[in-house]
Amino acid sequence: AMNNTLKIDSGKTLMVAHRGVSGIEKENTHAAFVAAGNRSHFGIETDVHVTLDGKFVCIHDDTTGRVAIDNLTVEESTFDTLRNLLLTDIDGKKGRTDLRIPTLQEYIQICKKYDKIAVLELKNHFPEEDIIRINEIISKEGYLGNVIFISFDIENMLTLRRLLPKQRAQFLTSKYSEELVDKLVCERLDLDIHHEALTKENIAYMHSRGIVVNCWTVDDPKRAEDLISWGVDFITSNILEGR
Repeated sequence: AMNNTLKIDSGKTLMVAHRGVSGIEKENTHAAFVAAGNRSHFGIETDVHVTLDGKFVCIHDDTTGRVAIDNLTVEESTFDTLRNLLLTDIDGKKGRTDLRIPTLQEYIQICKKYDKIAVLELKNHFPEEDIIRINEIISKEGYLGNVIFISFDIENMLTLRRLLPKQRAQFLTSKYSEELVDKLVCERLDLDIHHEALTKENIAYMHSRGIVVNCWTVDDPKRAEDLISWGVDFITSNILEGR
């Protein structure tokens, strides 16, 4: 683990902290979100899952074993059970009682406090009623206008687009094709793509078709500089921060 971000000249490219500043603090924790809040990042990214009792929590995997001492399946566990789990620190050490799984509401409140865009990944497939409830939680905080939704699940994106025609939304994928671009234009979606799929040419082409391009997960400053020089709109990173 590092004790600070790596600073790069990000130009017009907007920097997003992947699962918070997860190169410094434990991913998807209050600590990681606040670390981004206190830095120059444009956005803070996280992942949302639903618990057995219908609460929304911020964790990446379907199970807790990679980040916590005990291995539980998120969607088969109650919120209270998950909240009581102690997460290990970024160096694998146990014992920090503040490292717990945050709620969606807490993540939104941190983004709001520090005036950061919330880049919210809808993990797995959500039925429409869950997407409605997620939107209600964010709306209650008065922050829906500051959220960009992302998901690998195209159905999640289409449901969101139907519910919120103007909401910023980026389809997540690792592969680029012109068919993909046509689909995005047709559905009025932007893109969040694995950085290795990007070239100067395809970024220019997508821009010509009105698509905003985010990419993940770029931790190499040299690669980031190339992407910035090609005009990528967003870079999602664990450790990089714009100067």
